Amino acid sequence: MKEKAEPVQKLYTRMRLWEFPDEYVIEPTDGSSASSSLSISLVDASMKLSDSIPECSSFRVPKIQMIFGVVGMLKLVAGSYLFVITERKCVGSYLGHPIFKIISLKVLPCVHSVKNSTPEQKKLENEFSRLLKVAERTTGLYFSYDTNLTLSTQRLYDLGNESKMLPLWRQAEPRFLWNSYMLEALIDKKLDPYLLPVVQGSFHNFQATIGKEIVDVTLIARRCTRRNGTRMWRRGADREGHVANFVETEQIIQINGFTSSFVQVRGSIPFLWEQIVDLTYKPKFEIVRPEQAPQIAERHFLDLRKMYGSVLAVDLLNKHGGEGRLSDMFSNAMQPIVSEDLRYLHFDFTKICGHVHFERLSFLYDQIADFLVKNGYFLLNEESEKMEQLGVVRTNCIDCLDRTNITQSMIARKILELQFRRIGVFAAEETISSHPKLDRCFRILWANHGDDISIQYAGTAALKGDLVRYFKS
Repeated sequence: MKEKAEPVQKLYTRMRLWEFPDEYVIEPTDGSSASSSLSISLVDASMKLSDSIPECSSFRVPKIQMIFGVVGMLKLVAGSYLFVITERKCVGSYLGHPIFKIISLKVLPCVHSVKNSTPEQKKLENEFSRLLKVAERTTGLYFSYDTNLTLSTQRLYDLGNESKMLPLWRQAEPRFLWNSYMLEALIDKKLDPYLLPVVQGSFHNFQATIGKEIVDVTLIARRCTRRNGTRMWRRGADREGHVANFVETEQIIQINGFTSSFVQVRGSIPFLWEQIVDLTYKPKFEIVRPEQAPQIAERHFLDLRKMYGSVLAVDLLNKHGGEGRLSDMFSNAMQPIVSEDLRYLHFDFTKICGHVHFERLSFLYDQIADFLVKNGYFLLNEESEKMEQLGVVRTNCIDCLDRTNITQSMIARKILELQFRRIGVFAAEETISSHPKLDRCFRILWANHGDDISIQYAGTAALKGDLVRYFKS
């Protein structure tokens, strides 16, 4: 007979960091029962749990500060480095659980072992450790002590009872777990209450009224870690089909006892291509090993279908120059693999919509409405009766930023209206535009979402962000 899983110990939410000359000690201070302090040696980065704090003396005076989470440990050439959260901000809630944004990360070196390293190792260590200062400034990192932010609402509700008993890091979707690699050293030591899953992406929400009803709307981005890197330096796919700038976007509403969500994805064109950085305004695109494009695209979409079900790939590239060559290659790579569960659709956003005529996206919607209706969205009522989203729209432009964000916001708007009609708060012909405050909040929500994704991939806010905020449909 299988033993019943025991509830796991909660994650520590507040800790005191003691920095001694020869060790770090992390002491939980949030009142957790049966909490042990974590000691990390500065000599060899070894870890152990202790029920007491080492004694202080005039020769052993520690620095003390509060921290709010352990992100993990990174081992370089000779030394190891501990990442901790020194400042956080509550930015809202996800299905009733507080969500925090990391405001400040601190990297703590455990590098006494570097003293015994070779000159070459010390040189490499110094170069790599300087890069860790960049890691301290990583933007868009979010976490929760209580729920799994790496999973969509539908996947959370689909977790079995045994899975819900597991520590959060074990429930996590690996592709969206930003600190997966850094947690490995702590996982080996069975330090579950210290293992805090972190997601890179975006989190925004707002509350509005529709008649007498109050609706909470949340928008989450989860950035995939499988092909990390910024624009210019990270384009296209690798040989396994993992693409650059792959982001899962989930829009969640809660109203009148109902919870509903809709998931979309974006990602770079799924074959080998790159952009060689030079002094020109628009560096040229280069397709690498074009003969492998169909196989790589097939691997990419097989992975998406396993994850999301049916897939509709919406390609927003134009048909001129370098973009045109990429779009033609994408279309040709898709021809052998399209099926009832995998569709490809090209829509020349620039030609049809120009810079401001976003209302013409209605032409695109007319072509994809049947897919959206057929594959639906997740919906849960107070009696825990649910319907599930059965497929996903995958959108791309060249960077998967501006045109993609505008298109995704249009699709999300249409789905939100369908959800409101299904729940009974919208009449048959009622739209978001007929509610000025809701409409304004929705636009700002999606513009901020687009800015966050753009800053992480391109280093700047979305170029069309203000058009999303203020454009009148």
